[in-house]
Amino acid sequence: MKPDLFQAPDYYLLDDLLTEEHKLIRDAARAWVKKEVSPIIEEYAQKAEFPKQIINGLAEIGGFGPYIPTEYGGAGLDQISYGLIMQEIERGDSGVRSTSSVQSSLVMYPIWKYGNEEQRMKYLPKLATGEMIGCFGLTEPDFGSNPGGMITNFKDMGDHYLLNGAKMWISNAPFADIAVVWAKNEEGRIHGLIVERGMEGFSTPETHNKWSLRASATGELIFDNVKVPKENLLPNKSGLGAPLGCLDSARYGIAWGAIGAAMDCYDTALRYSQERIQFDKPIGAFQLQQKKLAEMITEITKAQLLTWRLGVLRNEDRATSAQISMAKRNNVAMALDIAREARQMLGGMGITGEYSIMRHMMNLESVVTYEGTHDIHLLITGMDVTGFPAFK
Repeated sequence: MKPDLFQAPDYYLLDDLLTEEHKLIRDAARAWVKKEVSPIIEEYAQKAEFPKQIINGLAEIGGFGPYIPTEYGGAGLDQISYGLIMQEIERGDSGVRSTSSVQSSLVMYPIWKYGNEEQRMKYLPKLATGEMIGCFGLTEPDFGSNPGGMITNFKDMGDHYLLNGAKMWISNAPFADIAVVWAKNEEGRIHGLIVERGMEGFSTPETHNKWSLRASATGELIFDNVKVPKENLLPNKSGLGAPLGCLDSARYGIAWGAIGAAMDCYDTALRYSQERIQFDKPIGAFQLQQKKLAEMITEITKAQLLTWRLGVLRNEDRATSAQISMAKRNNVAMALDIAREARQMLGGMGITGEYSIMRHMMNLESVVTYEGTHDIHLLITGMDVTGFPAFK
């Protein structure tokens, strides 16, 4: 196994904008990724398996709900800290970051924000330590970009709710202990329910044959007359805005995470360009290769500035959903472009598991689609600046 020699680019000295705590948190996550993720991730991606042994480590570096208050088991960190942790984890692998951000933003966040005190105390401390793993059920086989059209529903049966329907493309589903599921009541209003593994009629078949996010467990959620206790309904917010609020948090984390994948591809390509000799000199001495590297570091730097400012706005509770959409769309597209250019720089070696680039490229093909597709985020920005919703 090749040593992880990654060195993070900081062309505009953005570390000067971070606190000492930010840097300590980031560096701890970076060191953990180098030690625990990099040596094994290619093997697990090749065999399409999530490395469950890293769950405790993810918890220890703050990978599960770092911004959740300490009274519920979280670290009580700010939004920039959360972003930096996601950046470092995705530098290792997008699939591992998916597990982390689903747990943080799509499971812990709604329980914290929309749940009651009993629900917070029951679930959040165990989710923070990784003792319990969760997943988020919004997307359905026929409803992805239009989640409001969902058909998963529940009925009030007096002493419980009866849940029916199905969700698809659910990260963590195959081994999740709980699922935060979004479903319509008899009036058509969307609510969140906490469904626990072991409830009769609840199953989570795994999705196989993926070419992307291979080191992440993906599956379906099937609800066949599942009896859900009434105390498992999230009481403090309903309507489509509730799951979309969770997605804002997740998309924010993705905007940071994609930078990590891009930085890893850039760092790999830069190092390769200094070592690979062709025509009697390193390929990094040729103009076209320098053009690729110069454009990569420029785009990474722009994305770093975008997410840092967004993190400041999030800390001040001033970031809008449209601003988050812009960052998610821009940074993932940027990372994909860099992965493709870096792969070309490595030639045939770029497609092998000896380097991380092809794995990042395949992973990012999912990241550009999930949590809102590239096109939908473009239309969100378009609607925000014009006032006209083009997707309706």
